[in-house]
Amino acid sequence: MIVVWKETDIVGEANLSGLENMLILDRMNEFAEPDALYPFAMDELLCRRTGEGGPAICHLWRHERAFVMGLRDSRLPGAADAKRWLESEGYDAVVRHSGGAAVPLDAGVVNVSLILPIEEGADYHRDFERMYALVREALAGTGRRVDKGEIPGAYCPGDYDLSIDGFKFCGIAQRRQAKALVIQAFVVAEGSGRRRARLVREFYERAAGGADDPARVPRVTEDSTASLAELTGLGLGAAKVFAEEIKEIVRARQTEDGLAAGAAALRLPSPEEVREAARAMRARYGLF
Repeated sequence: MIVVWKETDIVGEANLSGLENMLILDRMNEFAEPDALYPFAMDELLCRRTGEGGPAICHLWRHERAFVMGLRDSRLPGAADAKRWLESEGYDAVVRHSGGAAVPLDAGVVNVSLILPIEEGADYHRDFERMYALVREALAGTGRRVDKGEIPGAYCPGDYDLSIDGFKFCGIAQRRQAKALVIQAFVVAEGSGRRRARLVREFYERAAGGADDPARVPRVTEDSTASLAELTGLGLGAAKVFAEEIKEIVRARQTEDGLAAGAAALRLPSPEEVREAARAMRARYGLF
């Protein structure tokens, strides 16, 4: 277990405010649902309920073998052919409606969703900063510095690429509803970052369909991405250790009154409600 960083960090503490009534939904070991859109649908339904007065939620989950495209990826001329190739390789290839580009998922990737009410007048960057602060604090015990900023050649590139020593290990996306939002982070915890980057590069080579527009087709290189197991001393079991640190940080900020209020307002969607929402997302955003 990593020792949670105790050094005073005024900016970090401010970014981690609002967790007093946050509940933890730990689905790290729930692999029974084959549909990779199931956790995204869960986020969507929980976000709606948070906007209606439900509690803030930290949702932790993994999927054993999936490839998640962004909306822009799905519009590439060869996207349908690339999807068929991925499925022939055993991946559940889906399109997400949150921001960001293509990412592969497996048991070595920890997905963290922070589901929060929208704060009136708050800049959307504050929510990205909140996730950055959470991930940074979870890894503080490793002694490694976590930087933010786009990493050239990394898949799913963005201003909130999180990296160690120039290697990306985490990307952040956001999904906003009328009264609540979801900040989603994928954290490459175990396995080979190079192997995952190679898979994404091959997807784009197939999906580009001859197009050579950097604005549409990210330039993915194998030397851009690495896992926490490769970058820190976490080694095997890095996914579970990281998830436990996230939970400890949230628990440290919970209050008795906040937890009671959150539990009283919580209403989890049923599995069939989530499956139906996932089917609707697949029908709306899927490739035909």
